[in-house]
Formats: sequence, C-alpha cells, structure tokens
Amino acid sequence: MVLNYVGLKEISGSLVVLEGVDGVSYEEVVDIKLGEGNYRKGRIVQIDGDRVVVQVFEGTSSVSLSNTQVRPKGHPMEIALSPEILGRVFNGSGEPIDNLGKIFPQKKMNINGTPINPISRVYPQNYINTGISTIDTLSTLIRGQKLPIFSGSGMKHNELAVQIARQAKLSDGEENNLAIVFAAMGVKNDVAEYFKRQFDESGVSERVVMFLNLSNDPVIERILTPRCALTTAEYLAFELNMHVLVIMTDMTSYAEALREFSSSKGEIPGRKGYPGYLYSDFASLYERAGMVKGKTGSVTQIPILTMPNDDITHPVPDLTGYITEGQIVLDRTMDRCGVYPPISVLPSLSRLMKDGIGEGFTRKDHPELANQLFASYAKVQDARALASVIGEEDLSPIDKLYIEFGKAFEKQFVNQGFNDNRPIERSLELGWRLLSSLPRTELDRVSGPTLDEYYIDDKALLERKNKVDLIEIENPDDAEDNDDIDDNDDIDNDEN
Repeated sequence: MVLNYVGLKEISGSLVVLEGVDGVSYEEVVDIKLGEGNYRKGRIVQIDGDRVVVQVFEGTSSVSLSNTQVRPKGHPMEIALSPEILGRVFNGSGEPIDNLGKIFPQKKMNINGTPINPISRVYPQNYINTGISTIDTLSTLIRGQKLPIFSGSGMKHNELAVQIARQAKLSDGEENNLAIVFAAMGVKNDVAEYFKRQFDESGVSERVVMFLNLSNDPVIERILTPRCALTTAEYLAFELNMHVLVIMTDMTSYAEALREFSSSKGEIPGRKGYPGYLYSDFASLYERAGMVKGKTGSVTQIPILTMPNDDITHPVPDLTGYITEGQIVLDRTMDRCGVYPPISVLPSLSRLMKDGIGEGFTRKDHPELANQLFASYAKVQDARALASVIGEEDLSPIDKLYIEFGKAFEKQFVNQGFNDNRPIERSLELGWRLLSSLPRTELDRVSGPTLDEYYIDDKALLERKNKVDLIEIENPDDAEDNDDIDDNDDIDNDEN
C-alpha cells in the first residue's frame, strides 16, 4: 500500500526530515507535492528507525513544514533507456534537454547499477585508438580499462576530452560499434555549448550520449550525473553489445558536491572535509568499467579531474589513482609553453597497455619503442638538471644530444594540433625517427633484431622519411595543425 506522508519534521539545505515512516528503503525515490500543487523529486538517503531523511533534487525553496506531501515510489531512481538515446542530450538526472521529446523506454534501469561478479570479468585487451601520440604510444588506452586524466584549473582538459571523443576508434575498425557517453558536471553554459558544438561540427554527435549538469543546476543533481551516464553505458554495452567509451569531467566537481551533501547530513568529515567514504564512493563508479563473459560489449572509462593547486596528493587524484589502472598527467609548464596536449610523459602510465599492444594488436616493435622512449626522456630530465647546475655549454657531448632529443620529442611527438588525428603507425614511425637521433649504443631497451629493422641509419634515412611523408599525405587534414614533419629536418641534421 502506498501512503502519502503529510508534513515535515525539519528542513536543512536540500534535505527534509520525516518521522513516522514505515516500509521504505534506502535510495528509494519519492514524489514531493508542494502546497501550491507543484511536484519535485527526491530520494531517501538516510533511515533511522521511523525517521527518514530525503534529498530533494530541485532544492527546498518554497517547501512548507505543514502541508508538504511525500509519497514513496517503491523503487530506486531509474533511467529510461532505448536505442534512440544515441545522439540525445540529457540533464544530470537523465531528463532530455534537447527539445526532441521524451524517450520511449524499452527498459528502465537502476542508476546505482549492480556490481560485476569478479569471476564474470574478462581481462581487458585490444586498444582504443585516440589519435594522440603520447596516449596511443606511451599510455595506451585498453578496451575495458579505466584511465583517468589528471589536469589543473584552466588547462586544456576540455579540448583534450573533445578530441578523444571525436577521434576515438576501435583497433579492429568497428567504428559503427563504438559509442561515446559524455558526462559533464558543474560546467558553465559556454563550456556546455562548446561540447555540443564540437560534436555537431565533427559529425560524431549521432554516436554520443551527453549528460550535462550545469554550474547553476542543483548541486545534488551532480551526484546523479555519473551514475546516469554509467547506467546508460552499461545498457549500450551489455544489452546492445556496443563498445562504449565513457568520458566524465570534472570528477573534482562531483567530489565537492559529495562533500557539500555529506556536510548537510552532519557526517564527520575526513581529509580536507571530504566524507570518509569518498574512496568507496569513487570505487562504486570506477569499478563499473570492464568486460563481462558472454557479452561482446565493453565499458571503458576516462574520468577527468582537476587537481586543486596542481597537488597530485590531493584526496581526489590520490584516491582515484588507487582505484584506476594508471593515469595521464597534464603539465602546467608545458601548457604555458604552448604544447598541446600538455601531457607529462614520465608520471603518466597505463598499467594494462602491456597486454593490449605489440604483435597482433598494434605492431610488434611497440612495447620496446615505448620502453626506450620513456628511458631516453628520463635521461633528458637528468641532463637538464645537470645543465641547470653547470650550464649547458659544459655538458658532455652525449648529454647535449639528449637535450636536443628532448626538445625535438616535446615539439614533434608530444605536441600535435587539436585536429591532428595520428594513426598508430605514424606515431610509431615518428618515435623511431626521434630515437634515431641518438647513437645506437644508447638504445639499451631495444633488442638487436628490432634495432636492425627499425633504427634509421644514414642509408635508410631517406627511405624512412619518404614512408613517414606518405603517411602524412594520406592524412591531409592533419597537416594544417601539425608541423612535426617540417621540423624533422633538425633531427636529420643531428643524425648526419
């Protein structure tokens, strides 16, 4: 039997308190009828005997203690799903905001999801090509992985998110079977319009499902946004057998909304005021990525977060790093120098890339090339540190070579245009050209047979250059935003 409870005991922020309530459950949805006849939605967030705390999504303004009616719905919050959600735009609670009408659901699913049985999980393999050299070559995104991006306030993480969503494709060429679920939390109106405009202009909006929680929307709705997005992704992946890439920005906004909500409930705060259950709450989101036995679809996550004061030890990036399988770190110094994307190579890693690259996936030389690029760039940092003490003029000849390698690496490999979509073959070839500016004896992370095949000596230089130029010609749209081929003359001169 469904009952209407008339009157409230207490109102505190976005929360209302009822007493004398029986037969309800945690996370249950309620309808709230105001005195003037308007309705709002809420969910039960705390139960203490017959005392119930309800979270009101639209806020508690104009809510009266005496004549407000609360009616439990008997089920948790659900989202309407059908194949027609592709190409649609929703608010943070899953309601359409694109003026294209309501969704006629084939299925309704609980936004909190259900845990994946560890025995049913399939180990992630096969990479997703993002068209970005530093990610595809050095921190490869694997299908079914959760790989966060650690950014900072004011950096170009929004542009990077759009570029990944626009360029992402499956390694086996099943472009029609790849969907993007894009969730933005706490963004300004101009940023939301930027996301929509970029997807429309690039022609990928038909495979994108967008969830937009604006900065002037209720803060509580921000907590629902990633859950609605991930439930949608699970439906597309495990019901429609699609491969889904979920991009969520900004998880720091989500964490701040969770902190505000926790404070309004009077909970004891943890580090920097965040609730003590922040780790488990993040885990309930991030662990929804993966692949399941018997299903051909997959859910891959790229959560994006901004580190307050660029502090990687802040609770949000710190806990995220514990749960996820690596990270991509953006560097403010490189951003100020005009490098895009400003990815800091050395602290970035993908813990699952070793099982999704190499022969049968990308190319057989990929693992050794990635290891050597990491090792050589680490020596660049050592040479720069030494130069800051004794001056670059007093460096040894090999240290000077590493200094030049570092400049070329950042200018030609890390830096690429916003519209530059590089195939993996082109990124690998560019990596070998850069490594070939160093003496062969310095490449100690690569086996002899691989060096014989891919190291570019003086005799093979012209042949390899023509091969890379051919790849460039096959991608004419990239040329206007990327000058790496033009700048390779510097490397050629070093080798000679």
